Amino acid sequence: MGVKDRLDDNLDIVYSYSISFEESNSTKWLSRWDYISYELSNAKIQWFSTMNSFIIVVFLGGMLALVLLRTLRRCGAQVISMDDPESIPKHFRWMLVHEDVFRAPRCGMLLSVFLGSGAHVGIVAFLTLLLACLGHITPANPGSLATYPMVLFVCLGTPAGYVSSHFYKMFGGKRWIENALLTSLLCPGIVFALCSILNVVLWIHDSSGAIPFMTWATFPIPWLLVTTPLVFLGAHLGFKCCAFEQTMRTGGTPREIPKQRCVTRPVIGLLIGGILPFGSIIIQLFFTLRSIWSHQMYSTFEFPMLVFVLLVITCAEITIMLCYFHLLAEDYRWVWRSFLTSGFTAFYVFAYCVHYFNKLAITGAASIVIYFGVSVIMAFVFFLFTGTVGFLSCWWFVGKIFSAVKYTTAAPVTDPVPEQVAVDEEGTYDRDEERQGMLSDK
Repeated sequence: MGVKDRLDDNLDIVYSYSISFEESNSTKWLSRWDYISYELSNAKIQWFSTMNSFIIVVFLGGMLALVLLRTLRRCGAQVISMDDPESIPKHFRWMLVHEDVFRAPRCGMLLSVFLGSGAHVGIVAFLTLLLACLGHITPANPGSLATYPMVLFVCLGTPAGYVSSHFYKMFGGKRWIENALLTSLLCPGIVFALCSILNVVLWIHDSSGAIPFMTWATFPIPWLLVTTPLVFLGAHLGFKCCAFEQTMRTGGTPREIPKQRCVTRPVIGLLIGGILPFGSIIIQLFFTLRSIWSHQMYSTFEFPMLVFVLLVITCAEITIMLCYFHLLAEDYRWVWRSFLTSGFTAFYVFAYCVHYFNKLAITGAASIVIYFGVSVIMAFVFFLFTGTVGFLSCWWFVGKIFSAVKYTTAAPVTDPVPEQVAVDEEGTYDRDEERQGMLSDK
């Protein structure tokens, strides 16, 4: 069809197309989106990232196995004497803190609340990814990705209360009701407050994405009426069961901590402990942010599931390694440090979100507030989860190595037994009796 260079009147062009559907029995209903999802997911890049994370896990696992073999086998083969600390080899110097390693930490209530919330987040994340891998979360049902985590969060309050109260009792706490109340309200309340602020910002700017007030007001009802009682139930069960039996007794006076080298200082440990777990998830974090802010369809949940498992293993391994090095330096303050070491991954996550912001063409104060508000919530959830993984792994490691050690101390000095003197057929008698007889003769 030819068109003139200049037209005096409007020209109408009609486009048409035809579609034919063919029935196929070879493709299952749940996997009908796989060919689109595989093309959009950059599977080669994600496989490459997963393999890099796997190499990190194998490297750290080899170092950890070497430490365990070196520590546990040699400790079980010999008896350590605490009377002469200078005779203990350098790689066994961690034994000197045996009376302080199980000392209750400061702010044990807050730490136990964080542990319960972190366990809650971890269980919800794992079950959500598992359901997604089984095909229950698909692009055909976009709302399922938000519905499933919320339902799981409401229904899984019992493990959070159990973990929180169990460790609170291990730290020597007695107020389990206050502990359960903080577990059910503190961390979820922080997230809900941040989400409320973001929703108010959307209301002010008349955004179509703002949730109506009446709908938003109904969100805390399941949380308060279902999750909170379940948290109290778990707290009752966790506080009622036997606490972790400490392998060593705690001394009365805390041991003086020697001056630490630069490598074993807390700041260096935090920086090292967070960078390796972050390196195992950086590519997956990029695709997650792209799907959120660039409106990219994301449905290949097998890769997030693999990365989730690798993240857990990496956090556990690097935290145990750093905990062992601090114990070698005779620093027994492992409780909070184990939580913060792997929890520092959240700092790198937020820093990457700030870096990713420069790649987006976001303008306007409201959009900027929404972006950084969501980034803060994401970093806070990462902090709770990774910190809990680090603490649980170090708790297992410390109990394992100190239970394999045999300690001896010098026997107390006692008065000598009176000497026995033998006589003829009447047997023996004491020297005291002999002296008494000599005095009577005089």
